[in-house]
Amino acid sequence: MKKIVKNLLSLVLVLSIFVIPAMSLAANTITTGDLGTAQVETNLKLGNKSPLDTATNLINTAMLFLGLIAVVIILLGGFKWMTAMGSEEKITEAQKLIVAGVVGVIIILSAWGIASYVLKTAVTVTTTGVGTNN
Repeated sequence: MKKIVKNLLSLVLVLSIFVIPAMSLAANTITTGDLGTAQVETNLKLGNKSPLDTATNLINTAMLFLGLIAVVIILLGGFKWMTAMGSEEKITEAQKLIVAGVVGVIIILSAWGIASYVLKTAVTVTTTGVGTNN
């Protein structure tokens, strides 16, 4: 069961990191031969979001993905506990999975909070000049 879960998570990770972006990049490939700069920008569809918004979206997406993995681990532990049929060894293993999932959720939430705080503080410092000698 562990091998199946690990293989599925590895497959999802590989697909989300390498295959899907490569497919979208291949779909948006353009040649810049006789095109003007404005048309190249329009065809690339880069958008006009700020780097802060991009970083925030990236962090939120990563935390969402990690949170889903933690929830799956907790559910897997609950499933093992329900199917343990009184076996103390299986119940102990299920409890360890649940505790690991809960610890994972706590770590993920604290990492998200720290990243959010750092980004907000960085924006505040860079836009208002707090901490500089004006």
